[in-house]
Order: sequence, then structure tokens, then C-alpha cells
Amino acid sequence: MEQIVLTTLTAAALGTLAYALRIPPLVGFLGAGFLLGAFGMQPFPGLEQMADLGVVLLLFTIGLKFDLRSLLRREAYGTATIHLAVLTVISMGTVGLISAIALSSLDGGWREAAVVGFALSFSSTVLCVKVLEERSDDGSFYGQTAIAILVMQDIIAVGFLTANSDTPPSPWALLLVLLVPLSWVLRRVLDRLGHGELLVLFGVVMALGPGYFAFSSVGLKGDLGALVAGLLFSTHPRAIELSKSLFSIKELFLVGFFVMIGLSASPTWLDLGIAALLCVVLLPITFIGFVLLGRMFGLRNRTTIRTSLVLSNFSEFSIIVTAVGVSTALVSEKWLTIVAVAVPLSMVISSLVNTRSLNLTDRLSAWLPEQDPLRLRVADRPIDTSDADAVVLGMGRVGRAAYTRLAEEGELRPLGVDNDHLVVQRLLEDGYKVVEGDATDHEFWNRIVAGGFVRTVVLAMPIHDSNLFALEQLRAAGFDGRVSAVAQHPDQLAHLAGEGVGAVVNVYGGAGAALADATLELPLDDA
Repeated sequence: MEQIVLTTLTAAALGTLAYALRIPPLVGFLGAGFLLGAFGMQPFPGLEQMADLGVVLLLFTIGLKFDLRSLLRREAYGTATIHLAVLTVISMGTVGLISAIALSSLDGGWREAAVVGFALSFSSTVLCVKVLEERSDDGSFYGQTAIAILVMQDIIAVGFLTANSDTPPSPWALLLVLLVPLSWVLRRVLDRLGHGELLVLFGVVMALGPGYFAFSSVGLKGDLGALVAGLLFSTHPRAIELSKSLFSIKELFLVGFFVMIGLSASPTWLDLGIAALLCVVLLPITFIGFVLLGRMFGLRNRTTIRTSLVLSNFSEFSIIVTAVGVSTALVSEKWLTIVAVAVPLSMVISSLVNTRSLNLTDRLSAWLPEQDPLRLRVADRPIDTSDADAVVLGMGRVGRAAYTRLAEEGELRPLGVDNDHLVVQRLLEDGYKVVEGDATDHEFWNRIVAGGFVRTVVLAMPIHDSNLFALEQLRAAGFDGRVSAVAQHPDQLAHLAGEGVGAVVNVYGGAGAALADATLELPLDDA
């Protein structure tokens, strides 16, 4: 019990310190693992299972919010395959050079360099999705592109692990196709669940049962099964609600994952130095490679830069692939230790860099050549609002209600904007005039072509800081039309009013007023 208390206290303390310093708390959790490992602390019983469950739930929720069609976009499969191949060769040469200088030689020759180089070519799915979720960017165009690249990488990694496994997948793996008709039954069950603990339990069971257990029992990677299980529910109307219901439990278990990563290595100073050198050499090359490929496949400068910043790190798969190399006598133990240090070190660097992603994107995009809009991907081209009078930013329940009322009144022609690709697709199918865009992305405001017609903006995003950011961008663009906004707390109401927003509505207060109005309209039985 003492180990559990000490581990959780250390993780909480360093996570809180990181948050106070305005850096991602996961940096603190990684630091907690390093600190505890330095003092000889061993993972307490159950920590590894807790970490595994966090990863399983994370991949399940990725599947819930992921558009499977993103994998068919050339910027996804093209970038993933080309980048992985090129970076493997570069990493292989780097490993060979470092070995010749610092380690005297490669015990396994070029094969050892190839395996380690291949391992270092992957980006961390867990870290990337965590960073995207913290910024509410996992549904944005660049977020979906990054996740699609990660999924492609994971599929390649799983193929490598399967090919090098002592026990190949069972012939029973073919029966996994039955998960498709089974999901139809399970989707009907989801239709009838409430909104409480049963919904949370359903999500956990789906991630572990039809997901993790079904795949691992036939010799396939269980984590991939959790992702597939999420994809089977991604088109369900309650997919987003199910994902949100799992958020807190997933975040708690992921603390265990990052602490375990920090605890996983006991390096010498030489190991630490080589790991740092790998980060210094390979992470910039990783970033440049993603930027060049993104431009080649028709992404805007800002889109490809933000995608590249998120993906520039080493993956937890790097450790697994290297460990497989050790088990097959292709890689020496010393490289497993080095990679085990390089992975969390790259995560710390990536997390810190991504806290300044907007500033870095502004600076770096100014260095890149201008692009022809006609050569850009359709979903990444400028947004034309010339045939709209009002823009509703955020098409959740509040935004949809505002859009509908504006459309029904007939005085204004509304245009909805949302950063979630799946939400946009559903609204388009329902007849809404809506476009995909992220109002918290500086480049979003460069994509809009106002044309002098839009005179009304409704800030209906659920996050207060997002509405404030959008307001700042409107002011910076010289917008002098009408602005209204929603808020959830009294201090937010006062803040928005103080910033000059013409109409601010408390979401809960508005619901209460509507309820009172409906009550007063009910007839009374005089009898």
C-alpha cells in the first residue's frame, strides 16, 4: 500500500507542478516515473495492468471519434508509408554512426541498426492523441490527419510484431469478421442504455471484450482490437457521448501509463547521452519529413506544421519493437535500454514544444512558400462565407438550436462551423449548411473569406476560452458587427460582457427560463 500512496502522491505533485508551469501534466507524470526509478522504486502490483487498461480505453475512444475514411486519404497512407521508410533508413544510419563512435561496434551488424532504426520511425499514438484531446483538436482536420497517420503506423507495427512472433496468429482470427454483425446487436443495446454508470460500463466492456480479448485470444495485438471495436461504434449517434463518459476513467489510468514509461529504464550516463543525441538528431528530421510530405499531398502550411509538431516524437511501439529484436537476438540489451530512455525523453520534448505550437506555427509558416489554393485538399481550402449573413461557431446542441432559430426566422442566412469532421458530415446529411473549421486555430481566420456580408457571429462553443479566442480574432480582423455568446458560469458572463459581447446567455439559466415558460403555458384543471 505504501508503494501505491508514494507513487500516486509523486505523480499528483509533479503533475500539479507541471500544470502550474503551464506545461502538460503528462510531463509531470513522466518525471514522476523518472524520479521514482532513480530512487529504486519498483512499479506497485497492478500498475502495469492499470497502464494497459488506460491505453486500451484510449484506443477505443480514438475509434469512437475517428472517421475510417480518413485512412483512404493519400495524405494519410502516403505520408505514413513514405515517412516511415525514409526515416527508417536515416535512423539506421544514425544508429550505426553512434555505435561506431560511442559503443565501439554493433553486435548485430546492419540488422541491429535496421531494427532499431525501424523502431524509432514510429510516433507515439498515446502522446499524440493526449495532446490533441487537451486542445480539443482530435476532431479537427489536422487532428484527424495525424490520427490517420498514427493508425497506419500502428498497423505496420502490428504486422512487424506478428511476423516476428514465435506463435503466428491463429486460423480462428478469420472469425473476427463476425464482429461486424455482432456490432449491429451491440449497437441496439447501446440505443437502450441510460446516461449513467451503465454507459461507462458498456464502454469498458466493449473495449475489453469484442476489442482487446477477441484479438489477443487469436494471436493479434489486443490494443488494435480496442481501436477496431471503437470504429464499429463510430457511426452510432451516441458515439461521442460514450467517448465523453469514459474520459475521466481513461485519464486516470493513463497516469499509470506515463509513470510506467518513466519507470521502465535504469540508464547509465552514456545511455542517457545517446538517447538525448537520438532526440536531437532524429526529431527535427522527423518534423521536416512530415512537413515536406504534407505539402506534397496538398495540405496547407499551417495544417502540415501542426500535424508535424504533434507527430514528432518516438512511440511506445519503439520499445516493443526493440524488445522483439532482443528476443530474436537481432538487437543487444544495451539498445533496448537506450530506446527505453529515448522514448520518454522525446515525449517530454514533444509535450513542451506543443505548448507553443501556435506561436511556432506562425513563425514557421512564414518561412514556407505560398501555396496555390486550387492545389490544396478540398477540406483544407479557404472558406467562402459570401452567401451567409451569420456564422455560428460551434454546432453542438446550443449551436444547432441557435442555427435552427436563425434559419426559421428567415432574416439571416446562417452558416455553421464545427471542428469535428463526423459532426459536420452528420449535419450536412441532415440539411444544415455547415463547414469544417477550427475557430481556435489562427489559420481558420485566414481561411474565411467574409466578402462583407457576414454581420452576425454566434459564439456557441462549449469551452469558454475557445469563445474568448474567437472573439479576439474577430476584434483583430476589425469585425464591427453583432456578436453573441454562451457561457456556463456567472464570471464567464461578466467576462464576455466586459469584452464587448452584445448578448451573453447562460446555458443553464436559459434552460431554466425555457422550463419556466413551458410550465406557465400548461393548462390548469379548475376542477
